[in-house]
Amino acid sequence: MTAKTRVAVAMSGGVDSSVAAAMLVEQGFDVVGLTMRVKPEDDRCTQAVEDARRMADKLGIQHHVVDLRDVFEREVIRDFVSEYAHGRTPNPCVRCNPRIKFGVLMEHARTLEAERMATGHYVRVSYNEETGRRLLMRGLDASKDQSYALCGLNQDQLSRIIAPLGDMKKDETRALAERIGLEVFDKPDSQEICFVDNKDYPAFLQKYAPDAMAPGPILDTTGNEIGRHNGIAFYTVGQRKRIGIAAREPLYTIRLDPERNAVVVGQNADLYCANLLATDFNLISIKKLEKPIAVTAKVRYNMKDCPAVLTPLPDGMVRVTFDEPQRAITPGQAVVCYNDDIIVGGGTILNAD
Repeated sequence: MTAKTRVAVAMSGGVDSSVAAAMLVEQGFDVVGLTMRVKPEDDRCTQAVEDARRMADKLGIQHHVVDLRDVFEREVIRDFVSEYAHGRTPNPCVRCNPRIKFGVLMEHARTLEAERMATGHYVRVSYNEETGRRLLMRGLDASKDQSYALCGLNQDQLSRIIAPLGDMKKDETRALAERIGLEVFDKPDSQEICFVDNKDYPAFLQKYAPDAMAPGPILDTTGNEIGRHNGIAFYTVGQRKRIGIAAREPLYTIRLDPERNAVVVGQNADLYCANLLATDFNLISIKKLEKPIAVTAKVRYNMKDCPAVLTPLPDGMVRVTFDEPQRAITPGQAVVCYNDDIIVGGGTILNAD
């Protein structure tokens, strides 16, 4: 890549994407900022767009707001609601990244003559000359690593990505932002899904899918009805709150049964499983999975990956068998497998036992 190559930066208005843009400007690239609009206007959305525009002006780069509300609702929000209504707990960021941010937005960047796109993700991207595969690796800052959320990216997408923050720690990013005069240097990190206000999932689901919120039975592990619920979409595996049943020991949601519209509850020990099945498994570091291989794997963004065996199954499915049982493996979430710092691949959890 030569200087003055045009690079589009996905700018959210936060410190990470702003610093990523600043670093590329400093390196001599022709940088253009892109900000996605993915939800109806509100104060938070308006502020994010305005912050991104101010940072672009500060850096002296072009800035474009790209209206992706229709495709985002079709590809991400509707899927999010449907998954919850069918007893699964989706991860919308894992779906959004390959389809929207590094899909539709990346194609928009091409219309601006930008063949490469950068973000503020804490990941590293490299190339293995021996295998001819693009590699997605953890960011150097383990506490901020975001490789899990990018497990759905394909080889073409990875070939166009630049991740300037991959070798940085978050405190270094903030210090650099303050040093170069970016006012967002102390802006708090977003801790919630971008289209669900105040983490109020019940209110969001009630608004978008009221017909799916049908009352049903709460069952114990032997199948006895011990209570009633207002909709399985309000529950997720591992949940303790809002079960509303008096018991000698705490009760947790251990399984959702959409066929019976039932919530199954039990004790904490009932949440542990060693095996899971996953579908839509996207291989990154290898082209084909032909036999069982040793990996480490994680079933949630904020957990440490644990030793496991990844086994190929028919129809693109895989089995992941952990050396030690894992708590609250949740259908709909992503399972991501690693070889040291390199992502082997990731897919969507179907079930666990």
